[in-house]
Order: sequence, then structure tokens, then C-alpha cells
Amino acid sequence: MIRGVSRTLALTVALLTGVAACAQLTTTEQRVFQGPTAQEIWTAGVVLVTGREPTFDEKHQWEIQIDRRISQYLNQHPAIANSADVQIFQFVRQVTVGMTKEQVVILLGAPVVATKDTAEIEKLARRYWPLIKPKNVTEAWLYPQGWRLYFSETKVVDITQYAERFQ
Repeated sequence: MIRGVSRTLALTVALLTGVAACAQLTTTEQRVFQGPTAQEIWTAGVVLVTGREPTFDEKHQWEIQIDRRISQYLNQHPAIANSADVQIFQFVRQVTVGMTKEQVVILLGAPVVATKDTAEIEKLARRYWPLIKPKNVTEAWLYPQGWRLYFSETKVVDITQYAERFQ
């Protein structure tokens, strides 16, 4: 009986070791003009909190809520309601360079972390800091999946992503 248990245990350990050896850490590091979509960040938040993908009903309710927030914003800012830049905000719901803090919050919600400390911003920017620094960055916001948004006063001036995942 003990031999059978130890053999099963040895096989289980060998199998788990083999599976762990197959898992690799992959890194995403990029600098982009268009950042995360509202749905991407919202879905990541739901998965983080509940451990599952959102249901159809949850997605539907979220769609209604974000449409309402975007409509309210555009009603309050009629001068920009028909600009080409607003189309990505309204229909694609993706953060892009040039958006305001208010637009970002409407799409993505509050950041997980926000900093105005230049040394912290430099750490977040990693290898892209020499390209971002000349843009007079005053603040950086961090979102799930490693998304980092850099602001000069109230406008997004750069976007990077740094995320490590096991695959």
C-alpha cells in the first residue's frame, strides 16, 4: 500500500514539475498611440474581483451605463461632439493620445495608482522614459494589465504597457 502511494506521489510530482516547466513567463512591453479599451479594463476588473468572465447580463448593463456616461459628456461638450477624435472615444471606447483626464475616467474609471512624482513616473515609463520625458509629463496613471497613461496637465501625451504573464 505504501509503495503504491509513494509511486502515485512520485508520478504526480513529476507531472506537476513537467507542467510547471512548460509554463513560461512572457512580457509585453510596448509604447502605443491607442491604449486599452473600456471593455478590456472593465472585463479585467470583473475577472479580478469575481474570478470569472462577466455574464451577458453584466455586459449589457455595463454597455448601457457607459453609453449613458459618454452621452452625458458629449451633451456637456457640444463643441467637440462631432470632431473626428471623439469618434474613437464614443464608438471604439479606446483611450488615445490627446484625450482628456475626464474622457479617460469616463472610459476606464479611476486609476489603480496615480502619481505626480517624477522619479516614479520615470520608473513606470521604463525604457521609454527618454522618449516621454520631453513631453512635460506631470502625472501618470496605472491601470490593470500594465497600462500606463502619461499626462501633461489634463491631456494624455503618451501610453505604455508593461505586463508579465505566465503562459
